[in-house]
Amino acid sequence: MIRIFLVDDHAVLRHGLRALLQQEPDLEVVGEAENGQQLLELLPTTPADVVLLDLHMPVLDGLATTQQLCQQFPQVHVLILSMVENELSIGQVLTAGASGYVLKSADRREIIGAIHTIVSGKQFLCSELGLMMLHKVLNMTSTPAIVNKQPSGLSQREREVLQLVGEGLTTHQIADKLFTSPRTIETHRQNIMEKTGAKNTAALIKIAMEKGWFTIA
Repeated sequence: MIRIFLVDDHAVLRHGLRALLQQEPDLEVVGEAENGQQLLELLPTTPADVVLLDLHMPVLDGLATTQQLCQQFPQVHVLILSMVENELSIGQVLTAGASGYVLKSADRREIIGAIHTIVSGKQFLCSELGLMMLHKVLNMTSTPAIVNKQPSGLSQREREVLQLVGEGLTTHQIADKLFTSPRTIETHRQNIMEKTGAKNTAALIKIAMEKGWFTIA
């Protein structure tokens, strides 16, 4: 039996994951936590084989939690389950000791497959991220360098969010316009900031304007 500890600041997501995983006869959810600090406090009395860990959480985020887990509980396998697609963030948490990384958009079979893979001692990267990185490498090697005004490294949705940020829309207005949640937009904004190196929204808009990324309607 593989013992699993769920760590995410959204209770609805934790409950959904618990219901999904408990359908598997060899998986058992032994605990839940809202953040990394709570996990570290509970883990000594609630042994687990795998920790499913969100990346962006209050108090103690996924990266810091992974670092402490690998130091204090080296026998525990860490599987990141996040919406973040940024290669830098993925690389940082894998370097910190995480055994795998899966996007929250992954289906049930891939999440369960990831758990079994990392427990066997192997690393796991979900197929969507693997294909994304492969396409990026292929584009870098096969496309001649050209001057353009498209923000390199951003997904199509991130470009849409960046354009709407430049138009002065708030997070909630962007979410309404793109038919998604404010939390999803905040994640996209965070990804954009990390990819561009901008420290805040003002700096992001300045960078985008200097590079000519905004489309004039």
